[in-house]
Amino acid sequence: MTRWTVLPERFDTSDATALRRDYYADVASSYWGRPATEAEIDEGLADDGVARLACPTGEFVVGRHDGAVAACGGVLLLDAERAELTRVFVRPAFRGTGGGAALLTALEDAAGRLGARRMVLNTRLDLLGARALYARQGYREIPAYCEGPYMDVWYGKELVDRDGAAAEGGAAA
Repeated sequence: MTRWTVLPERFDTSDATALRRDYYADVASSYWGRPATEAEIDEGLADDGVARLACPTGEFVVGRHDGAVAACGGVLLLDAERAELTRVFVRPAFRGTGGGAALLTALEDAAGRLGARRMVLNTRLDLLGARALYARQGYREIPAYCEGPYMDVWYGKELVDRDGAAAEGGAAA
């Protein structure tokens, strides 16, 4: 049986950096309809705010499938109630193996430890696999909570503790 482990890791380790490069190449290439160049990847990662994905404002995680570096993601506190999912990525060779669900569970747990009661995210319409993953994991479309050039749809989810109780508060937004 294959197993996933998803653990906090600094965003600047060699494994995390390689995953972040693969993430940017994947989403940029999809958007542009052609492979992103190394220079474009470097530019996209420069000053991208990833340093905020560390305590006390966030967390970055790396997922490994049977020890192989396979996935990453981050959570960023937006305010006292909400955390945002960001940089959620599973390498193509590992998609369909449960890594997306394992990644989201770890990130939701991290958001809860940081004090968030709701998780929100934004994504693009063309990222169909990501959108399907979010829907399977209980995320629902919400009104826009931010603006940007690569944002087409917004999702939210009330966080629950691992005993199944919903976090206090209203609808995710």
